[in-house]
Amino acid sequence: MYRYDEFDESMVRARVAEFRGQVQRRVDGSLTEDEFKPLRLMNGLYLQLHAYMLRVAIPYGALSSDQMRQLAMIAERYDRGYGHLTTRQNIQYNWPKLPEVPDILDDLADVQMHAIQTSGNCIRNVTSDPFAGVAADELEDPRPTAELIRQWSTFHPEFSFLPRKFKIAITGSPNDRAAVYFHDIGLRMVAGPDDDAGYEVIVGGGQGRTPMIGKVVRDFLPREELLGYLEAIMRVYNLYGRRDNKYKARIKILVHELGLEAFKDEVEAEYSRKPDADNALAEAELQRIETYFAPKDYETRPDRSEIFEVARHNDPAFAAWADQNLFSHKVEGYAAATITIKRVGGEPGDVTADDMRTLADLADRFSFGEMRVSHEQNIVFSDVRKDDLYDLWKALAKAELGDANKGLITDIIACPGLDYCALATARSIPIAQKISTAFADPIRQRDIGPLSIKISGCINACGHHHVGHIGILGLDKAGEEFYQITLGGDATETAALGERAGPGFSSDEVAGAIERVVDHYLDVRDGEDETFLETCRRLGPDAFKEALYAAH
Repeated sequence: MYRYDEFDESMVRARVAEFRGQVQRRVDGSLTEDEFKPLRLMNGLYLQLHAYMLRVAIPYGALSSDQMRQLAMIAERYDRGYGHLTTRQNIQYNWPKLPEVPDILDDLADVQMHAIQTSGNCIRNVTSDPFAGVAADELEDPRPTAELIRQWSTFHPEFSFLPRKFKIAITGSPNDRAAVYFHDIGLRMVAGPDDDAGYEVIVGGGQGRTPMIGKVVRDFLPREELLGYLEAIMRVYNLYGRRDNKYKARIKILVHELGLEAFKDEVEAEYSRKPDADNALAEAELQRIETYFAPKDYETRPDRSEIFEVARHNDPAFAAWADQNLFSHKVEGYAAATITIKRVGGEPGDVTADDMRTLADLADRFSFGEMRVSHEQNIVFSDVRKDDLYDLWKALAKAELGDANKGLITDIIACPGLDYCALATARSIPIAQKISTAFADPIRQRDIGPLSIKISGCINACGHHHVGHIGILGLDKAGEEFYQITLGGDATETAALGERAGPGFSSDEVAGAIERVVDHYLDVRDGEDETFLETCRRLGPDAFKEALYAAH
């Protein structure tokens, strides 16, 4: 994984020192909250419903075990013993005290971490496939490109005060695990006409109150041209993006209002002004960064592990976990493993300090001391020997982290909602807990098969409800919380927005409504191998409405 150089180190330390002085002026009253707001946002600090919240950047989700231990220490020393994994592969603390925030940032800098680009109208934390670099279906590792974009975008003088926040995601696989069609810019690594590596460039995706699927503006962009082309897109957005209405300020609105062809013409015209000399510089920098992502010191092993196969045969619980939570590795004899941070009845994405230390210790033992945060709010060990998988799972199970529910109905994505967020109009966490409890039986979960539930506590869609197979949106209705249900969303390469089913449900009714939808799916699916999403597409969302509203 990438390590700081001297410039990175000095830049982050200077920012911490600067913010320490700004916090002191806020504490002594020299700065009002309105004056302090833009300063704290540039350092990842929000003012939430009950307290400040600090969002820490985890670029493209990559964490070392030492970094995870530091996050655990911060959770205990400065917060309430836990952190919250987010859908941008970040972690946030919900209860820091303002005077202590600079100390947190200093502690983060000790392990090459920071909170830059996690808030404000800038280019946010760049996200990627949690299996980047090890996926068997990958054309090329996207992490060096993600790191290049991070370095290019951090403190970029033109793009520090954009019309609105800006999000970029990249995948190196034709199987999209980074939701690139729902970002301001999505990048898919593809092969060009001469098998040279490059990018398909997608612009104008997003969720929120106006969800849109991104549109392709370049079928193939040579990789050395990436930064020049991104700058062209950003300049067009910075020039024409709405600044009079924050709800219409995202690039998706600009692409929609200009029209795709007119937007492409503007970008190409701007790009034609870019000096070619910069392309060579970008390619040289990318090659430098790639050295930080050299392959691990893998052992030469047969792909079939006798230890793994025997354990799988003798232990049904391990077999279920292996079937559900493992992912094919490009190196024989290894696998990637997802650890779901979704205990039944728990708070999705919340990870305790004890969990963090357990994960750090296990990563040292089993995964070269590294792990990934996924946008599903889980943890991935990317490089585990197949011979070690049973020992890993037993250790996880002992720590109550061994659930075999990756991608199943209890692997719920949820934002913090009204329990924490000042923007939320309804709670998300209790809804997730009720649904998780209703479907606690692991046999039932496996019978249902792949089914993503995503919950947002307001129309800002931080829980990605628009792209859940079942999406749940919490809203305020005459002072009470009601929940709209959408069906058929999909965040992958077959991208789709869920369709609203009809009137909303009270908080007490949601879990029952989901059970009726699922029971109907089990009745009408075309064989056990047809997934919920496939059934929903075959029959259409309307086919579920009668069951959904049967008791409403």
